[in-house]
Amino acid sequence: MGPTRKRDLAAAVVVAGIVGYLAVLLLYRWFPPLTVWTGASLAAVAVAEAAWGAQVRSKIAAGKIGLGADRLNPLAVARTVVIAKASAWVGAIVLGWWLAVLAYLLPRRAMIRVAQEDTAGAVVAAACALALLVAALWLQHCCRWPSDGDDDLDENGTRSDPV
Repeated sequence: MGPTRKRDLAAAVVVAGIVGYLAVLLLYRWFPPLTVWTGASLAAVAVAEAAWGAQVRSKIAAGKIGLGADRLNPLAVARTVVIAKASAWVGAIVLGWWLAVLAYLLPRRAMIRVAQEDTAGAVVAAACALALLVAALWLQHCCRWPSDGDDDLDENGTRSDPV
């Protein structure tokens, strides 16, 4: 399993944004009010993942990998990577959605009172989605072993010791 490619996540943001904008065009009149608390759950998950990443990173750096008390199980690291990858995709799709909502609301703020009221909630939700995306990428990065990276690559950019 390789790291999540940022260009794939960027493509997901764009596609979700386009589809989301079309959906908002059709359905905005039935939306509930958007408050600043709308995206707060994403911020909570982002903070939890960032803290989790710091913990994993410190244990890997200290060499506390393996079975036993106060050690990090390698399977837990693999599961953490899966959670980080899933969170990155969720963050990218939700960010695309909230950017689409903002693209709808911002030009209509002067004409529609509700659009003006909903803008702050959409901005906070988009910022929280971006925080989730960044925290998930950070968590995924923290799960790398110190030897992961370009040290094992030969002059052609391939692994010198294929597994």
